[in-house]
Amino acid sequence: MLEQLHNHITKELEQNTKTDTIFILTSIVLNLITLGVNSGMVEKSRTQNSSLMVMFIFVVLIVVVNVVVVIGLLKGRQTRVKLTNGLLAMYRDQNVAKYYDETLLGNYNVRYNLFLMVVVCTGLIASVVPFIMR
Repeated sequence: MLEQLHNHITKELEQNTKTDTIFILTSIVLNLITLGVNSGMVEKSRTQNSSLMVMFIFVVLIVVVNVVVVIGLLKGRQTRVKLTNGLLAMYRDQNVAKYYDETLLGNYNVRYNLFLMVVVCTGLIASVVPFIMR
């Protein structure tokens, strides 16, 4: 039974990693595409209000998607901590905890903070740069 629980927790950790990767890649790709589209519309937006309105709509899209991604990553971090703590408790009970370096938990936290920073920074750049170019 213990082995099945261990396998279940590790599969949950793998799924968590895949979900976080999808969130991050989706956000970065959307931010970069929107940066390109809005930057390409800068010239038209100077004379056409409709182009300016489209630029603002894309910014709203960036904000909404990035908020969802940030919330998803924060929940992903919480999930990873809970699952890893469960594994550590299991390892302690089985007297094998010495093989798992608990400082990895801090490393995971730093990694999530870096991912969050990348998402937020690319979102800010994608939102602001086209309007500065305008």
